[in-house]
Parts: sequence; C-alpha cells; structure tokens
Amino acid sequence: MRVRSGFLSPPRNNRGHEPARERPLRVHTQSLASNFHGGACISPYSPKPLSDHNRECSLTSPYTQITSVSSRDAVLTLTSSPSATSSPIYRSIAGEPVPEGYTEMFPASPDPRRAGVIMHPTSLPGSYGIGDMGSEAYAFVDWLAEAKMQIWQVLPLVPPGRPIPGVREDYWSPYSGRDAHCGNTLIISLAELVKDGLLQSDELPHPYNTSGDVDFNKVAERNEPLIAKAATRLVEKPDDDALKVDFNAWRARPEIEVWLKEAALFDAICKTPELLGKDWWDWPEDLRTRDVEALEKKRKMSVASIDEFCATQFLFDKQWLAIKAYANSKGIALVGDMPIYVGGHSADVWANQNLFLLGSDCKPTAVAGVPPDAFSEDGQLWGNPLYDWPAHETEDYSWWAGRLGRALELHDEVRIDHFRAFAAYYSIPAGASTAKTGQWLVGPGEKFFKGIEVALGGAPIVAEDLGVITEDVVALREGINAPGMVVLQFAWGDDVRSPHLLHNHYENSFCYPGTHDNETTQGWYDNQDDSTKLRLANYAGINDAEGAAWGFIRLGMSSVSKACVFAMQDVLSLGNEARMNTPGVADGNWAWRVGPPGAFADASAEAKKLAKLADAYQRVATSGPQASSKDMASKVAEADAVPTPSMDPPAPELKKKFLGMF
Repeated sequence: MRVRSGFLSPPRNNRGHEPARERPLRVHTQSLASNFHGGACISPYSPKPLSDHNRECSLTSPYTQITSVSSRDAVLTLTSSPSATSSPIYRSIAGEPVPEGYTEMFPASPDPRRAGVIMHPTSLPGSYGIGDMGSEAYAFVDWLAEAKMQIWQVLPLVPPGRPIPGVREDYWSPYSGRDAHCGNTLIISLAELVKDGLLQSDELPHPYNTSGDVDFNKVAERNEPLIAKAATRLVEKPDDDALKVDFNAWRARPEIEVWLKEAALFDAICKTPELLGKDWWDWPEDLRTRDVEALEKKRKMSVASIDEFCATQFLFDKQWLAIKAYANSKGIALVGDMPIYVGGHSADVWANQNLFLLGSDCKPTAVAGVPPDAFSEDGQLWGNPLYDWPAHETEDYSWWAGRLGRALELHDEVRIDHFRAFAAYYSIPAGASTAKTGQWLVGPGEKFFKGIEVALGGAPIVAEDLGVITEDVVALREGINAPGMVVLQFAWGDDVRSPHLLHNHYENSFCYPGTHDNETTQGWYDNQDDSTKLRLANYAGINDAEGAAWGFIRLGMSSVSKACVFAMQDVLSLGNEARMNTPGVADGNWAWRVGPPGAFADASAEAKKLAKLADAYQRVATSGPQASSKDMASKVAEADAVPTPSMDPPAPELKKKFLGMF
C-alpha cells in the first residue's frame, strides 16, 4: 500500500476516537520523500527529500503520526492520533472514485449532554442528626429525575478521619479517610435496619437535629451503638437465615475479602486500649512489621470485633447499592470521588507497605503536597505517604485495580482527585514543616492506565485537573480520552485564555460553577468587586433578578462541556453559610445539610427550573428511563432503519471507557 499524502487513519470506535496504537505498514521508499525529512515533523504539503544519510524520521500529519521509518527497508511504524478521521476517503488515491456510500459518511455524533447535582449523603435530610441511606435518599433521586438530571455526584464515601482529642484532629473530612475501600457507616439508616429486623422501632432514639448542620461527634455517640447492635444481631443469626446467607456470600467474595480482612484486623488493633491514638508505625514491632504469628494471635483474640466490623460494612454496602440500583432505574448515574492518595494511618498502607515510600521504621520517607503559589507562601503539606510507583508496576497495578474496581462497584463513574500526580507529583521530605523543600518527580503516566485497563477493561473515571496544569498533564488526559474540569468561578481573572471562560470550554469536560472547596456561587458573587460584577453582567448577563447562582447554572447548561454539575447549595441560591469546606480552616467543615425531612417536596420549583434549562440546552436523555416517548420512538426508528454498509472492520468492543475527571 502506498502512502502518497501521509493521510492514513484507523477505524473509529463507537465514540469517534481510538486510543493511540502502533501497527506496521510497508510502503514504497519513493513515497517517503514527499512527506518526511530528517526526523522533523513537517507538512505533507511541503515536500523535502529524504536524506540517504538519515535513515530515521518522523511525521505528524492531521490524521496519523509516523513514529519511525527506515528508508532502507521502507517499514513505517504508525501511531494513530486519537483525533484521526475514520473516513475511508483518506485511504483512497487522488483522482479515483470515492468509496461506495460516500454521501452517508458523516462525522461522529457528539457525546450525549448531561447535567446533574453534587451533594454528599451526609447533607441529606434525616431524623437522626445526619443524612443517611433511608427514605430521603430515595426522595432525592426522585427529585433529580423530576429535574431531568442524569448525574448525582458525591464526595468520597470512605469512613472520614476522626478526631482523637489531644492526639489527632481530622475533623471528619471524607478526604482523610482511614480506609480507601470501606464505606462510611455513619450514614447507615437506622430505619432501614428496623425493616431488616435487626433493630426494633422502640430501640431508636427520639428524632434529633433533623435540619441543622451535622454534629458528627453526637451522631457517632448516639447512632453507632445501635448500628453495632444491628451488626451483632446479623452475625448471631442462624446460617440459613436469608440475610445471613447474603452476608456470608458477600464476605467470601475474593474482591471483598482481599481488603475487608485487613481492614477489620486493623480496626481491631486500633481499638486496643494501649494503642488508642497511636499511628500504626508506633505500634509494637511485631504488629507494625506484620509478624504472621502476632497477627494470627490478634485475629483469634478479636473474632467478635472483626465479625461486627465486617457485618457493619455489609450493611453499608446493602443500603448503598440499593440506592444505586434505584438511581440507575431512574436514568441517573452515581459519580464518586476518589482522592489519589490514602491516609498514612490506614489499613491500605499498613497492609501494603511495599507499595509506599516508607523507611526501615515504617514511617513515610516522603509525603504529598503542592508547592508554594500565589495563594500560599509555604505551599500545602498534605502529609500522605507517596506511592512506590515501580513497585506498583511490578505488581501490574493490582492494588489500584482493586481500589478502582471497588469504587466502580459503588458508583457508575469515579472522579480522581489531583489527577496531575499521574503525570508528575510533588514530593516533600518527611518531617518538613512546610512544602517549600519539595521537588517534582515523574509520575507513572500512561503506563498506569494501560495497566489498570488490563484488569478492568478501562474505567469510567473523571479527571480533576485543577491547579498548576502543565502540558504533560493535558497530554496524559487527552491520551486516555478522559474529561477534565472547568470551573466558572475561576474564569474572571486576567487570563483571557483561561479554560474556565465559557467561550474556551471544550466538549470533553465537566463544567461546575464551583467545587466543594469553593464558596457557594452566591457567596462568591457577594464578595466580588464592582468591576468584576460589571464584567459578569456584560459577559454573562448576571443580574440580581436572576441571582448569581442561577445565572451560573444557566451558563453551565449552555457550556459546550458534555456534562455540567451544580452544588445543591447553588440550586437553592444559598450563601456562604452553606459552604461545604474551607481549605486551611480546621473546624466547621463537611457539616451542611439541605433541610428537614420533606425538603425535596418543597424544592419542586427548583426541579422545574432545572428541567426547563436542561430541555433548552439539550441536556435531557434521549434513551433510557428519562427519555420522552418522542425520543424513544426516534430511537426505535433508527434501530429499524437499514444500516449503511461499513467500509471498515468493526472496532473491538470496550467493556468500559475513560470518562476522565482528574
């Protein structure tokens, strides 16, 4: 086959793109002269001769990248660009008739457009001090469906970091969880436990704090003993009891057992009175270094505690997966959130010490953070232990595959926080008082995603790519075809090329007015100066009549981004009194709640406004449970139509695809 113009492209998959791949192609040496010269990437329209002394060269054309070529044997290695066209016309010779069916060869359709709401389950209404997985969670799903929303995004569902007075003050952050695989058992619904026969209704406390911010300490004090009682009753049921059968089957699943066994033992050791409040690297040496005999002895001594822990995690899974199934039945996808790093004092690090950068004393030798910037003179010292990436590669990223697999059991898609660390990460020496002494190190890059794809068949991940984003981060995200993030609150500085400005958005992205770390949109607007408010009025039509929050919701809906997600606080036009988190402030975070039981019935007007905007900006489902009868009839007609014969072999079916928000 001759290459006369350098335009050669592979068939697309059903999303119109194909990940880069290599394949050999044999060509006539004569044809190389018009396209390649001395290793430079030159235009096929500016021919230069191929030097006899330069046997290797490369080319980037609009459709194909030639990564290597030898003029001696005239063998090219082609790497197909993800944006390569699939049309067979580009494999034809100029002057010849176009292929059959040419007039039906249209560009690939854009991705479906979606909209959704981000609200953590702790923010739901509830009768016992915290949002839980009871009836109000189902009411929220119904409200989302009424609003024609197709996404419910949540914060990490892991057990939040707990304060130990005088020792450690983690202030219940879901981003400082103690185990990357476990669920937050504080959101287990007591009412659902009554339905399962594990509690009696007269054992429940009187309703308390039904609408105020979450008091996590009080919730733990009042609710956890009842949840533990329900778990113990489950363990004590006869083995032929239906719920006990389900529990034992769940516990025995290999993908569950691999993390549950270690997490339960870690929890049992942490509860040992003399070890309370100590990090695991300060435990006795035999437990710290995981001596087999010492661990087995502790396991036998802690059977009741371990069984209770496992049963509690089962009850979390049972309730959450029922909500997920209900949401899916309403055409709503659950988007989770995964911090890239795990806590140092965690079962993850203790049970997998070879996968982290630890010293001979088991303490981290380097920790995570970000360097100083305009917002922080000292940078941010997060303190999480860093991964030993070569060790992960040696194990074919199996730990990560298990972690993502677990996340994708609990969610339909997963946002990975701090995605940029896969390209390059900031390493700070352990013991440093600030982040000033850190350095950038190369991350695992695309090898990581190829590695987990072997195990998971690809993973629907969303990439949080905020902060200082260098070209390697963008290249990695685009290389795996993962959507990034744009945030409207970030758009109004001096950078006219800011990707957060509405006219600079790109399709493969998720658009947000703000994130959980930002002010509410109304709170943010109230704090802007007059010149910024004037710019917002001129550019986006933001005015007091509509309100800043709904003005930004309108902008998000109108964005070219394939998904837009709004904080529930913005939907309700709330100010900074409803802010979820203020970075750098230790107390008062993560506690906001939407209102008392029945709050979603009172928010029907907001649901109708969202539905109207979703209709106007084509962010409504055209298939599935939310599709209108008109859309469904159109889909049936398309299915019944005679398909145009394909000029290409069918692309291999992918089990999953990267959705990417890092």
